[in-house]
Amino acid sequence: MKKANLLRSSIVRCAVAAITCGFLSAPLRAADQKAGAGGAGAPDMEAMMKKMEELAAPGPEHKLLASMAGQWDAEARCFMGGPEAPPTVSKGTAKSTMILGGRYLQEEFQGDMMGKKFTGLGLTGYDKFNKKFVNVWIDDMGTGFFTSEGTADESGKVLTFSGKMDDPMTGEKAKPMRLVTRIVSPDKRVFEMHDLAQGEKSKVMEITYTRKGGSLAGRQ
Repeated sequence: MKKANLLRSSIVRCAVAAITCGFLSAPLRAADQKAGAGGAGAPDMEAMMKKMEELAAPGPEHKLLASMAGQWDAEARCFMGGPEAPPTVSKGTAKSTMILGGRYLQEEFQGDMMGKKFTGLGLTGYDKFNKKFVNVWIDDMGTGFFTSEGTADESGKVLTFSGKMDDPMTGEKAKPMRLVTRIVSPDKRVFEMHDLAQGEKSKVMEITYTRKGGSLAGRQ
């Protein structure tokens, strides 16, 4: 009787072990089959790592972003009454730094907005996998995030982004916006923000950045 019980117990343990091994090995077999479709065999980890390293390495687009690093004086013009009305002009400064091994441009902006002190923080990068520029912006006039995606023209002097912005002042959500940066020279660039709902008179803000201290003096 004891031997029969031991035999049954052993059979049960073997069955459980077989089932467990089946569950654990199924995902591995599926991965192997997916990677090895057509008889290619197991995935080439060395090739995969090489591809990952290529996508992670900064490229010419990141060099373009690096040209905007440095210390800047900024003059902002807000067209609250439309581009034909006299703008509201304010001053500010910006510190732009390439971070994480030259992969992202971080901008710290200090200035005035509607008579109040204003602080903003932006990150711009180039996603090599998806082949597009990406920007995220936050500031102390709200608690939301504004994200946009864009491209550079063939000259590398004009970057155009598009995104959707919430406007707490009007209650509007997901307003379509266009952001344009024109690199005039190594020491000057002009940023424009367009509210596309306004049609031809879409420009609501323009910021002119001038490098502090003359040519390339503020570069990080």
